[in-house]
Amino acid sequence: MSKPTKPIAFAGSRLDRADNLRADPDAIAGMMNWKARLLALDELMPQMDDAGGLLWGSLADAPEDAELVFLGLDHMGDGPAKPCFVAVPEQGDIGPRINNPRVWAAMTALSADDLAIYGSARSIVNWHARHRFCAQCGKPTTIAKGGWQRDCAADAGGCGTQHFPRTDPVTIMLVERDGELMLGRGKGWPEKAYSALAGFVEPGESIEEGVAREVLEESGIVVKDVSYIASQPWPFPSQLMIGCHALAEPGEITVDTSELEDVQFFTRAQVQAAMDKGEGALFNAPPPQAIAYNLLHWWLEQE
Repeated sequence: MSKPTKPIAFAGSRLDRADNLRADPDAIAGMMNWKARLLALDELMPQMDDAGGLLWGSLADAPEDAELVFLGLDHMGDGPAKPCFVAVPEQGDIGPRINNPRVWAAMTALSADDLAIYGSARSIVNWHARHRFCAQCGKPTTIAKGGWQRDCAADAGGCGTQHFPRTDPVTIMLVERDGELMLGRGKGWPEKAYSALAGFVEPGESIEEGVAREVLEESGIVVKDVSYIASQPWPFPSQLMIGCHALAEPGEITVDTSELEDVQFFTRAQVQAAMDKGEGALFNAPPPQAIAYNLLHWWLEQE
């Protein structure tokens, strides 16, 4: 099965994550000098330079006593690679959706490369800001492994538990039947907005099982022949969107009105009109920053 031809937002960071250096405190400390770069964030929002890209400063710009996360090495430009860091903000964001229009504006303005760096940075510092205490014993945790771990230190009265950044898997699926595509409209969405059905993968569940369960729950439709298409890191707060395709069995749609306003099948021509933003389109397609856009574009290429 072919892959999407459009670039997927938030993927493809140019930074070398340099995992081999994370476990070496001396190596991390040795990179914290005037040569290092600090990604400028306003809480969790990116700050922009005069050219419209991500704004970078030095470690001297970090707040006093701030926890610093090592993002990786930037090999761009002449000379040695530059170590890149980001400071953990005082507060995280527990919201599961993007409610801030400033975020959408930044996503539209940033280049694909900068968006990938920002997405990774946002996810990791948001996790740190929301996990300053141990889930096992409640004691304060401290940053470790260059910022890709938090420890509840036993020698400081803690339980010794190690905590790692979480990524929540979410299936997002194109459901097809007789050449038509099933799309849904969530409650509170902008007017005429439709997208692929999606839902979290539950513990003990495979991706295929997650697809089948979510589609059945949200539309009452049974699916088969689930296949993987592509994935996208989605830093709101920290999800991995797993794009899939499935075939729908015969049956009438029954909408789960607790989550959705509408679910219906659209013809290829109707999907194409929405993607083209054509006059008279029956629905508005997802924005290019969402993997649902890539999935719809991929589906239209399958003729």
